[in-house]
Parts: sequence; structure tokens; C-alpha cells
Amino acid sequence: MTKAAGHRERIVLYALLTSLTAVSIDALLPALPVIAVELDPAPFLSTQHVISLFIFGMVFGELCLGPISDAIGRKKALLGGLSVFAAGTAIAMSAGSLEMLVLGRILQGVGVSGPKIATRAMIRDQYEGDAMARVMSFMFTLIILVPMLAPFLGQAIMTAGGWRAVFLLYLAMGMVCAIWLALRQPETLARGKRRRISVSLLTQNAKRILANRRVSLLILATGFVFGIQLLYLSTAVDLFADAYGITRKFPAYFAALALATGLATLLNGTLVMKFGMDRMARAGFVGLTAVGVFLLLGSALWDGRPPLALFMLLGFAGFFSVGILFGNMNAMAMRSLGEVAGLGASLIASGSSLVATGFALGFGALYEGTTDYLALGFLVAGAASMVLSEVSASGDPSPVRPAR
Repeated sequence: MTKAAGHRERIVLYALLTSLTAVSIDALLPALPVIAVELDPAPFLSTQHVISLFIFGMVFGELCLGPISDAIGRKKALLGGLSVFAAGTAIAMSAGSLEMLVLGRILQGVGVSGPKIATRAMIRDQYEGDAMARVMSFMFTLIILVPMLAPFLGQAIMTAGGWRAVFLLYLAMGMVCAIWLALRQPETLARGKRRRISVSLLTQNAKRILANRRVSLLILATGFVFGIQLLYLSTAVDLFADAYGITRKFPAYFAALALATGLATLLNGTLVMKFGMDRMARAGFVGLTAVGVFLLLGSALWDGRPPLALFMLLGFAGFFSVGILFGNMNAMAMRSLGEVAGLGASLIASGSSLVATGFALGFGALYEGTTDYLALGFLVAGAASMVLSEVSASGDPSPVRPAR
């Protein structure tokens, strides 16, 4: 029998599993212009949707895989998710049309939710308190590097083997994760702690969670914040090419803005202990809104193409604000959900992903080769999420009680 993985090996495995989501988005970005040439746009579809509808697929995976992992165990749920991810990858890699590529991406999104959701549950099964915080902190430190490095990796692979070769990378990563998981990771959820899936009970508890105004408004607010990031991701390649003539050096500029989110994530762990999550979130909302105002002003003064240095400065500030908001808003939404944490986390993740997808599709339709759409997106995301968060604070703070 193969010996179980040690503590450090498990953390690296969890980081690799969780990073599959970011790699599946960011490594493909440099290939989007080539895909646009090779696969003709379909009615109502463009290469923007190769990114945004991947997140749409995650809506369904995030909603289902939490309860499934509670019922059959974390390991089986993870392996099942990786299987769906592999199937979607194969469809996308062999696609002869944009419709089939998008279908494959949606399935990838469904499947990648297994590693995202079940890995966190595995960590929660094995660690508590400060130990869990240390594991999560170290894991996310590794993951922060992924958005900065993935576009470089994707561009190199595409140069060597074409855009379809990027999907070979995804298949290889999925296979490595599956084999490593199967051979070295024991199941973390004992049979006695598993809960059978009851549709009626899940429905009752979901209704109770969503009926809590504090939680439901924070799901919407989180969706707006995630939406501005998704809007940028789905249009970044076109924006840098159309507004600034940047193509080959795109990964470097993308990495610079990705650094802002990673840096904010690292600093937030220290700052939140001093100032609290509510004050940190307010600062993030103000920053996001201010970036929208100044970018709109810059777009107006320079016909939608403000100087690159100004755009990068404002972009860095905007995505630094996003990084501050991500962790704090999730924690704020979970405050009342201690007794329904598993289902609550799934609803927050899937609900915010659904809102983000709608946000990115709506504002993405306004793209015309300038920064106008992104400036408006920052402003709306910041202002709307700030209002929703403030209104949510007046909601009932008492815990949501589960139906039995």
C-alpha cells in the first residue's frame, strides 16, 4: 500500500489542485486572438465568452459539489470533478467551432469546482484554528504566483504548439492531480460523519440562508466585485492590443496587475487583525469606486485611451482593492452561517459567480477598444457593492438555524 502524503506534500497537492482554476483562465488569455482568427465568431458568442462562461460552469459545480463531498467523501468528489474537467478539456481541445469550445469550457468550469470546493473541505477536516489558518496562508501564497506566471506559460506553449496545446497542459495537470490524489491522499471525511443528500432538506436550508438579508445582499456585493475582475480577464488581451498596441508583452503587463491582487491578499491577513474586516471592506469599496471615477475622467480626457502609465497605476489600485475585498467579503457573508457552513459556502460561491458572469457579459458587450467600459465597470462595482454591504449591516445578525 502506498504511504500517505506528509504534511508539506499535502499542502503542495492542495495548492496545485486549487490553482487549476486560475491556470485554466490565465494561461489561455494569450491564445484568445489566435482562437478568434481560427474559429469564426458565432451568433451571440465571442472569445470573451471563452473566459466568462467558464465561470458560468463553475456556478453549477460550486452549488453541487459541496453537498456531494459531504455525502460520498472528499476524495471521490475531487476525482469526479477532475474527470468532468478532463472531459471538458478534451471537447475544447478538439473543437472545430467556437460553440464547441465554449461548451468544453463550461464543462471545465463545472469540473474545476471539485478541486476548489472539496480541497477546502479537506483542509477543514484535518486542521482547526491557527493550524488551519497557517495552512491556508501558505497555500494561498503559492497560488498567488499562478496568475502572474500562467500567461507566460500559456504564451510559450502556444508559440511552440498552437493554442490547442494549452489544453494539453490542462489535461496533464488534471492527470497529475488525479494520480497524486488517488495514490497519496487518504480520505479525510470518516464514513460516520457523512451526510446523505436530501433534496428537501437542502432546499429548506438554502431558503433559510437566502432569506437572511445580510447574507443575500453580501452574495450580490461579492458578485459585483468578482464581476469587475472577470470583466477585465475576459477583455484584457483585446484591451491592451486595441488601446495600447501591446501583444507580445501582454503577459508582463498582466502579471503587474495580478501582483496587486496577490499583494493585497498577503497584506490583508495582517491588516484585518488590526482594523477588522468591516473597515477593511469599506476601504476596498472606496478604492474601487475612486478608481472608477478617475479612470472615467482619464478616458474622457484622452478619448478612451489614457496614458499607459496612468492606466496601469489605476489598474493596480483597483485590483489591490479587489484583493482586499475578496477575503473579507466572504468572511462577512459566512458570519451567520456557522451551523450551515458547507451549504452556505457553496451558495456564496455559486451565487457570486452567477452575478459576476452576468456583470461581465453585460459590461463586456460595451467594449469598443477603449477603457470606457472598464472605467464604468469599476465605478458600478465599487458603488453598488458598497451600498449593498452597508444595507446588509442592518440585517439580522443572528445565526441561521438549519432545518433538521
